[in-house]
Amino acid sequence: MALLTYDLNNLLAERIGPQGVALDAIRALEPQLQEAFARVRELRKNKTVGFFDLPDNLALCDEIEGIASELRSQFDNFVVIGIGGSALGNIAIHSAINHPEYNLLPRETRKGLRLFVPDNIDPDRLRGVLDVLDPKRTCFNVITKSGNTAESIATFLIAREWVMAAVGEKSHARHFIFTTDPEKGELRKISPRFGYRCLPIPPTVGGRFSVLSAVGLLSAAVTGVNIRALFEGARAVRESQKFEGSAAADVWRNPALLGAGLHYLLDVQKKKNIHIMYSYSHRLRDVADWFRQLWAESLGKKLDKQGKEVHVGQTPEKAVGVTDQHSQVQLYVEGPFDKVITFLSVEKFESDVIIPRAFDDLEGFAYLGNQKLADLFHYEERATRLVLTQAGRPNCTLRVPKVSEQTLGALFFLLELQTAYIGELYGIDTYNQPGVEEGKNFAYGLLGRKGYEAKKAEFDAAKAPDPKYVLSV
Repeated sequence: MALLTYDLNNLLAERIGPQGVALDAIRALEPQLQEAFARVRELRKNKTVGFFDLPDNLALCDEIEGIASELRSQFDNFVVIGIGGSALGNIAIHSAINHPEYNLLPRETRKGLRLFVPDNIDPDRLRGVLDVLDPKRTCFNVITKSGNTAESIATFLIAREWVMAAVGEKSHARHFIFTTDPEKGELRKISPRFGYRCLPIPPTVGGRFSVLSAVGLLSAAVTGVNIRALFEGARAVRESQKFEGSAAADVWRNPALLGAGLHYLLDVQKKKNIHIMYSYSHRLRDVADWFRQLWAESLGKKLDKQGKEVHVGQTPEKAVGVTDQHSQVQLYVEGPFDKVITFLSVEKFESDVIIPRAFDDLEGFAYLGNQKLADLFHYEERATRLVLTQAGRPNCTLRVPKVSEQTLGALFFLLELQTAYIGELYGIDTYNQPGVEEGKNFAYGLLGRKGYEAKKAEFDAAKAPDPKYVLSV
């Protein structure tokens, strides 16, 4: 059985009409697709970009499984301190694999520690998390590749003081594990002074590509997720690419490469600059949040590799079925022709709930009696897909037979590969984020960090809002 299937039919003009991609356009793009494949293969061969090799690190699995076993015997709660790529993948794995109400299950039913990921620095959110935890029974995983991320360091300092107040300075270090650069950064500097344990993030792996590194694996392991199976799924997708050797890609049989080509053509030729990931699975809903960062931060670029201004990239958005049939679908079906939709679909749910039969004299109740809730869910998904297709709205479907560690690992890796390929088609650096860095620099200046005085001065010199356009009620 396939780990996943990628149905691209409804992106084609022969299925949806002029808003879709013509087969001749794909054929014309084939030389560029081959070049993109060759460049990505070279990145992997040269180890310039490290996410390709993450699923091979079984020694890391051994280390993390050992740490996770130790933590499960010492603590009740595990808190991830991270933001962006240091949190979204952790959330996606947890919600996909573990019970939907995992933290509310009794300890003997759960497979591991309760997991909390306060992935923002809203003080009300952080205080709310700490209010329900016992510091003596809580371990924190501080994740920042640079070791300098302001949000993560600030949260760490708050958590550190909170733990020390309960257990004392001498004993507090066992409550913290750092996941950071192997050698550099502020966390690496303080770890030997206090005995904080550290796990490495490979220097060639960016945050948005790090879900299958120690970034995502430790929180998964402490909750009982089979991290080796995540690797198995990812490796299966990677091996399907046939990177070894020098043979050309089979464009028409390579889902990540063909998917990249179609989304590229939909953007540059058909002006579909909004990409909606529409999850018809509660378990996969947070994969869409992880994907939004992957797609937006990788592809949204002002400059191409030659320094030319291009301002490219689709805007990724999230929708959840069937909820957003009652919220967003009206716009998708009848609004502007500026969207392409990727459905996330699951063939078989873990639970099989039967709708009881009652009120047979009322048709609004009677037809639902003895039906499976999963069938209602699937029929609504299929109906929505057909309505969009009939309206000429491009859509594709990523389908897994069931949500498991293997299929999730495969899904992560396929989406990462598709991102790598389409970045080459745009001709941009897929792996940097200069727009993000500039905002950080202004924030450092405002906070009084040394070396950023010029940024504070630049911020202070910016034109202030005109009071006549600042309205109150």
